[in-house]
Amino acid sequence: MTAPGVTAPFFEIAGLSVALGGRTVVDAVSLALPRQALVGIVGPNGAGKTSLLRAIAGLVPHAGRIALEGAELAALAPGLRARRVAYLPQGHPMHWPLPAREVAALGRYPHGVRDPARLDAASEAAVLKAMRLTDTLSLADRPVTELSGGERARVALARVFAVEAPLVLADEPTAALDPRHQIELMAALRRTAEEGALVLAVTHDLALAARFCHHIVVLDQGRLAASGPASEALSGAVLAAVFGVRAFEGRQDGLPVVVPWAVL
Repeated sequence: MTAPGVTAPFFEIAGLSVALGGRTVVDAVSLALPRQALVGIVGPNGAGKTSLLRAIAGLVPHAGRIALEGAELAALAPGLRARRVAYLPQGHPMHWPLPAREVAALGRYPHGVRDPARLDAASEAAVLKAMRLTDTLSLADRPVTELSGGERARVALARVFAVEAPLVLADEPTAALDPRHQIELMAALRRTAEEGALVLAVTHDLALAARFCHHIVVLDQGRLAASGPASEALSGAVLAAVFGVRAFEGRQDGLPVVVPWAVL
């Protein structure tokens, strides 16, 4: 609990650790993050990025505290937690030939919608907004099993946006997308954050992270290696120590540019 008169961070993890198969994959990570921020989570393969996100989503056992607006997520009833935290996993498997509109509408399930083909006015508006953000309105009537991998990824993100949760978790949301849709999707994540959510996005694309994220968290071997704006968290020293690379660093349109360039 937060002491009287002390304002709790919007989102806080304290001493978060995850062990899988007897091996520690997230090691005592602590963070305090504000509302209205797009936070990029980066690090080498095996750094613990996905495990961190899955722990926050309540999908793997963990030690430590995870709290949203002062309330521990583990103590929330499942229905309330589903409205507070929206999670996009890697891969976006879809096995049923539902129209893309109905897949996006599944994001309203935590709000009491039981038939994605029958939505109340609030849910209709949420789904329409989500599909506009992800450029999927043109796919609305197409079965998701007939879509390309990138199109399915955008529909899956529309489902996440339709939840209208204050905490959004996205695991490699741009992995299957072409450059145009990578930029549009990152812009949508940033816009969602600036409208009031906290968005945590795992990515391997340092250029996109530097361009769009308000804050960068760097993990290395399960530990927090850096946390801050791109100018600090993706500095030459951090990239050398964590990734073993040298990067081109500059600015374009007043925004930071970071492009991995050579192995050290």
